[in-house]
Amino acid sequence: MSEFDSVAQQLAAQFRQREQHQLAEDAQLLHRVLEIYDQKTVASCLRNVSQHEWTREALNRWLNGKSKPKALSEAEVLMLQQMLPSPPAHHPDYGFRFIDLFAGIGGIRSGFEAIGGQCVFTSEWNKHAVRTYKANWYCDEQTHRFNQDIRDVTLSADPSVSEQEAYQQINRLIPDHDVLLAGFPCQPFSLAGVSKKNALGRAHGFECEAQGTLFFDVARIITAKKPAIFVLENVKNLKSHDKGKTFRIIMETLDELGYDVADAQASGARDPKIIDGQYFLPQHRERIVLVGFRRDLQLSPGFSLSQIHTLYPKARPSLGELLEPTVDSKYILTPTLWKYLYNYARKHQAKGNGFGYGLVDPTRHDGVVRTLSARYYKDGSEILIDRGWDHALGEADFDRAENQQRRPRRLTPRECARLMGFETPHGKAFRIPVSDTQAYRQFGNSVIVPAFAAVAKLLQPWIKEAVSKRRAD
Repeated sequence: MSEFDSVAQQLAAQFRQREQHQLAEDAQLLHRVLEIYDQKTVASCLRNVSQHEWTREALNRWLNGKSKPKALSEAEVLMLQQMLPSPPAHHPDYGFRFIDLFAGIGGIRSGFEAIGGQCVFTSEWNKHAVRTYKANWYCDEQTHRFNQDIRDVTLSADPSVSEQEAYQQINRLIPDHDVLLAGFPCQPFSLAGVSKKNALGRAHGFECEAQGTLFFDVARIITAKKPAIFVLENVKNLKSHDKGKTFRIIMETLDELGYDVADAQASGARDPKIIDGQYFLPQHRERIVLVGFRRDLQLSPGFSLSQIHTLYPKARPSLGELLEPTVDSKYILTPTLWKYLYNYARKHQAKGNGFGYGLVDPTRHDGVVRTLSARYYKDGSEILIDRGWDHALGEADFDRAENQQRRPRRLTPRECARLMGFETPHGKAFRIPVSDTQAYRQFGNSVIVPAFAAVAKLLQPWIKEAVSKRRAD
């Protein structure tokens, strides 16, 4: 073999190695996109920029190894990359790390990322919400971990696991962080007797009283990771749940863990822990927000959610400004559904009850709609857009053709995204890779984004102080 033959073989081997590496990178990129979007959508996007005959079937064969792998073109790679979220522009001189538990579609994450935070861990169990989350929030596999069932991390589903074993598992799987965010679901608390726990050799305190709830998982993570600050969110009724027992256990647990909760003693109608989204967007949506500070860090006193009013927008958008100019006719209520809701409301009105649909006039600048719920996909009854229905007509005129043409409609998923603050009409669009039904559920389960962005801005000086103390140590 000549010297030139040897060089040629080496070059050929290097070329094959580079080709295999490129194929692996392309496959990884394609898999990341297909975690979010269905094969039909991905194939359609690729066809727009490619000379290849991408179809759902061809894509499926390629992924399952039933056809020869082929390297993606530069245009195809660029298209796929554009279908994934870009990394945020973090503040190089002021960065902090946070985790996002029970994350939903990232409503709380948004505001903390906007002030320079880096999300290093996310947990969300719903597979459809995970798709929407990954479509909109950067989840780099090198610097961010994604988990679905938080109980796999806290080991709370296994009663034989000791507390120390659980804390070791948490420390292995969750990176260190400065701020913990959690919109945990509200569940009944089991007040198991101390004598029973003694018989089992288990500890008192939150490990006893909170067990069996998802707040218990949050408490275990706080115990193991000791973040400087936490922000917990739940429905307003958390305070009255189970005659106040649930809220009492939560507050006692947080105190036991060594945290001071802002506005802890406040109560009543003006409790600053209760934040109503209607001051940011035209939707009445109250949430309880618990902000806690690690006591031993001795961060500066004075934080109060009562100052959130200083961050209210000067000009809150009206509902009409959030609506799309034209919508598909599928969002208009069918005659059968509209007649059912109409008669249901009349029946309860006759009995003196307040049940009924929420028909809203989109031309009213000061109007505020009811709370968007996760069941909105069923009939949209809490927020129906008035299309000129004649309210003066009696029941006998209900079926008149000209009146039926003006039947109300639901909000579209895009309008729900705006009503929740995930996007603005003229800003960057929030990506919705799921069905309308799943989208309605996700927005109905989320938070008013600008309200929690305001919480983040209020916390910014305290986060900065906590980061400074960490770096000094």
